[in-house]
Amino acid sequence: MKGFNVPEQGHVVNILPPIDINGSGFTSDYFSMGLYSHVDIILTLGVTGAASTITLEESDDNSGSSTTAIGFDYYKEETAAGDTLADRATATTSGFATSTNDSITYVISVDAAELSDGYPFLVLKGSDPSAATLVSAVAVLSGSRYAQENTPTAIT
Repeated sequence: MKGFNVPEQGHVVNILPPIDINGSGFTSDYFSMGLYSHVDIILTLGVTGAASTITLEESDDNSGSSTTAIGFDYYKEETAAGDTLADRATATTSGFATSTNDSITYVISVDAAELSDGYPFLVLKGSDPSAATLVSAVAVLSGSRYAQENTPTAIT
């Protein structure tokens, strides 16, 4: 087999099932990079009524008892239903504002080495866009320390 077999060489975590974030924004599920060296978070927006600000926080546990906003790299495809990501961009701890186009994608990339010692958990957050906005996100972890056919959980 050639290429990257996601179920066997990575780990997929559905951190934000599709949701309308109007009126509340969102906070994804927490997930751990403790057993992985890299994560790509695939954030998709369907109907986009208004922009939302996307941020990423590191945490010492999966309940968010101690979190800190972090900067991160991301790639964007803001053309409706496009599939060509733009060059890498860097977000500060303040995050980035999404486009108001429909059917767009962002890929957020983080190496575990960028996290503070003792803070292996990440959580993705988005502000209230004040209009109907459908969002979902999946974390694809890679570089497993203990690669195996059935990968261990990353949410506990």
